[in-house]
Amino acid sequence: MLASFSVVPMGVGEGVKEIIAEVLSIVDSSGLPYQLGPMHTVIEGEPEQVLNVILRCHRRVLELAPRALTNITLDDRKGATGRLRGKVRDVEQILGKSLSRS
Repeated sequence: MLASFSVVPMGVGEGVKEIIAEVLSIVDSSGLPYQLGPMHTVIEGEPEQVLNVILRCHRRVLELAPRALTNITLDDRKGATGRLRGKVRDVEQILGKSLSRS
């Protein structure tokens, strides 16, 4: 399963990077493959593992903020693995170039 998710701390003002760093430490320590983006994080693994990590992130934000807004998009394909990088690589192969720009 691939899951794209974001957890937004609410009621804590504009600066939330410290709270987001707390969330990412949970994702990183999970051992699951993930990719951090500027607006969301994508994580890959078995459904139970992925959903557990996201729920832990949501609960941690609730410990640090009065409200948490969590958005999740799930892509679950039977028998598929390595899709976190594979889906991007497929498009890059068609275009004949890397699409990563920083």
